[in-house]
Amino acid sequence: MPKRAISRLSSISYGLFVYGLGALCLAFMVVPVLISLIMSFTSAQTLKFPPPGLSLRWYAALFDPAQSSIIHSAAANTLEIAVLAVLASLVFAVPASFGMARIGARRANAIEPLFLAPIVLPSLVYGLALLIAANLLHISPSIWLVVLANVVVFGPLMYRATSSIATQLDISLEEASSLLGANRWDTFRRITLPLLAPGIFAGMFLVFIQSIENVSLALFLAPAGTQVLPLEMFAMLTDTLDPRIAAISGVLIAIAILVLIAVQRLTPFLRPQRSEG
Repeated sequence: MPKRAISRLSSISYGLFVYGLGALCLAFMVVPVLISLIMSFTSAQTLKFPPPGLSLRWYAALFDPAQSSIIHSAAANTLEIAVLAVLASLVFAVPASFGMARIGARRANAIEPLFLAPIVLPSLVYGLALLIAANLLHISPSIWLVVLANVVVFGPLMYRATSSIATQLDISLEEASSLLGANRWDTFRRITLPLLAPGIFAGMFLVFIQSIENVSLALFLAPAGTQVLPLEMFAMLTDTLDPRIAAISGVLIAIAILVLIAVQRLTPFLRPQRSEG
């Protein structure tokens, strides 16, 4: 067989393997989401696929306070936990990522595994360990304990997303700002922070989503009688196969897509603009 034919056959087989495998992975991730969305429009009394008919009745029931007051309370508690976890992660992760980018590579490589270690530890194990430690210290389960656990377990995601940008920043930009008369705070606010914005927004998104969907931390650390959305959805799924679960999934998917679009549109406006003239 001619070399050109062999080369062409090799190129075709490589393309089929790479794109075929990529298509399978994409289908594995997307198809369950599409199935969940379709099931959220079912007209049946329980979850089933394919749905016998299409209806918005379960979205209407989900947003009706008379029918879904417990879900609304659980959603409010979950949103509070996620927002507090994001704000606390900002306070710790962003300065840490900026500082690690400014120290020597040898020291950074020695310290960074300590920041990333909670990612390796399963959240179920950490939730149980924190509950035991809290009991030894006579600290009762609370929303604040859930927030603390989310910051420890998911805060490294924000650190990793921000540090990937911080390590690529050109320090000469800060030096130029200082030479032009700006103090350190103005330089950080007008130059460094806007450049870090893509990593910060990506980290905020990751921490927010993980805090909303995590079950194990809320299971161990939430106070008795406090509803949180992951536990409420799990109870609805195991008890009645309530179709409102699919409607909740549809709302969460829509929120995630809107947040991604907003981050993509807002990030360019936060970057420092060149002055003309």
